[in-house]
Amino acid sequence: MYRTHNCGELRLENVGQKVTLAGWVQKARKLGGMTFIDIRDRYGITQLVVDAAAPADLVELATSLGREYVIQVTGTVLERQSKNAKMPTGDIELGIESINVLNKSVTPPFTIEEESDGGEDIRAKYRYLDLRRPPLQRALALRHRLAQEIRSYLDQEGFMEIETPYLIKSTPEGARDFVVPSRMNPGQFYALPQSPQTFKQLLMVAGYDRYFQIVRCFRDEDLRADRQPEFTQIDCEMSFVEQEDVLNTFEGMMRRMFKNALGVDIPDPLPRMSWYDAMDYYGSDKPDVRFGMKIHEITDKVQGHGFSVFDSVPYVGAICVDGAASYTRKEIDQLTDWVKRPQVGAKGLVYIKLNEDGSIKSSIDKFYSADELAAIAEYLEAKKGDMILVLCGAKRKTQNQLGVLRLEMGSRLGYRDPKVFAPLWIVDFPLLEWDDETQRFYAMHHPFTAPKPEHEQWFYSDKKEDLERVCANAYDFVLNGTELGGGSIRIHNADMQARMFEVLGISKEDAEYKFGFIINAFKYGAPPHGGLAFGFDRVCALFGGQETIRDYIAFPKNNQGRDVMIDSPSQIDQLQLDELQIDVRPQSAE
Repeated sequence: MYRTHNCGELRLENVGQKVTLAGWVQKARKLGGMTFIDIRDRYGITQLVVDAAAPADLVELATSLGREYVIQVTGTVLERQSKNAKMPTGDIELGIESINVLNKSVTPPFTIEEESDGGEDIRAKYRYLDLRRPPLQRALALRHRLAQEIRSYLDQEGFMEIETPYLIKSTPEGARDFVVPSRMNPGQFYALPQSPQTFKQLLMVAGYDRYFQIVRCFRDEDLRADRQPEFTQIDCEMSFVEQEDVLNTFEGMMRRMFKNALGVDIPDPLPRMSWYDAMDYYGSDKPDVRFGMKIHEITDKVQGHGFSVFDSVPYVGAICVDGAASYTRKEIDQLTDWVKRPQVGAKGLVYIKLNEDGSIKSSIDKFYSADELAAIAEYLEAKKGDMILVLCGAKRKTQNQLGVLRLEMGSRLGYRDPKVFAPLWIVDFPLLEWDDETQRFYAMHHPFTAPKPEHEQWFYSDKKEDLERVCANAYDFVLNGTELGGGSIRIHNADMQARMFEVLGISKEDAEYKFGFIINAFKYGAPPHGGLAFGFDRVCALFGGQETIRDYIAFPKNNQGRDVMIDSPSQIDQLQLDELQIDVRPQSAE
């Protein structure tokens, strides 16, 4: 055997044992006549010591070891004289009797430590070295534990893990598909699935009433910290269920994951909030409820006082920021510039400060008396030392801006602790979104989402205002301001599905071409069914206290969708292009 123990295993009870370890040299140092070496594997670090009285060739070999050499060592476990309480193995060290260099290493381009001196680009290029670092090892270990908890829970709940195809038909709705040319069918293309949505519904038609899959999905879209072109979903579907059945089942799964992976108890049952309340009070359909600072509409309290900015808009909203009355004029000006950025899009910012001495200072006190400002403050339950921030404009747009401002102030004040978890369900989404530019409805979730049964009368109406009233039988699982998962009760009736395509402006011919297989399947006794999918990468990142998902994916892409380690995507040779009957246009000089 190359080793009898791993590098994070030995403790005081092992003192006196002769053991063999194998791993990478973290560092080596010479102190007096002693040579100390730290050896590392994914389990931990053990300190090795070569005594000055050891054979000369052993001492010489020990001092010649470089960083990241792969070595095998044999020796006796000793109790350390100077213990290191920060290391799990800090009470012992290994007195070395032999060293076998299994492989040498050139000097790595960055330090492989808890905190590395390498930038993001260089660490991405040498991802296999970055993966040796403890933070990434912990991240992937957490991902593994969560996957095991998911499979164990769903197996106990009667779910079957069934794989669905990766080479499917393109149905471009929403994000762009990645497409794959077919050599055997020249001029035709597969698409990589954005989700297994239609296949899991077909499995319900086939009688597999509880399906799940931890599945790779693909979307050709612009990237950010929590988005990758290829990502992983916890994909699930159930037959003969209503919304309550789905929520209870997967609330139980998340509760088990929190408990077994983090030792955290979450509320039972989880709170629920309608989409409309989420937008009205938090300006977001994925509200962070770890802190208050709710949005309040104050339109009727501020209009009619001669301030044209407020009088000329349909909506005025405000948030109360605890303890922010200490903000200086310079800081308020900087905050005003911040909300004017394109990412927020506000035209300006109004403030009302409740000073500790009881006075009120505002950027609009020219138009409002102290009593009128105090009445606004009372409505928002503001107290001395607080500051009220006000934005105005179109209702939903202004609520979104206030929601972004709320999160920024929550971050500045330390209210968004990644170790605090506040999950909830968002329910009662609108089924449809109207787009003024294209003058048509789009599905808020996807075109297979069913309307709530009590709203079906409006769903079959031809009136735009009736269709806008229809709520979807849909739900999202939200954690700390991030949507971790979402789903719905599906349409299982061919006539209702045809009506949905009609509302979305999809012709019968187009619907038949894109979705004919599932429309036909519904004619053969499709059961009532529903499900949801969690973004597994996001789940892992939030459980690990991080915003970016990249550390929880072994080999992620960068913001340009490139894998800089293997230099992909790349060109293919002419022979492959000829076999696929594909001509590549020369790139534009622009």
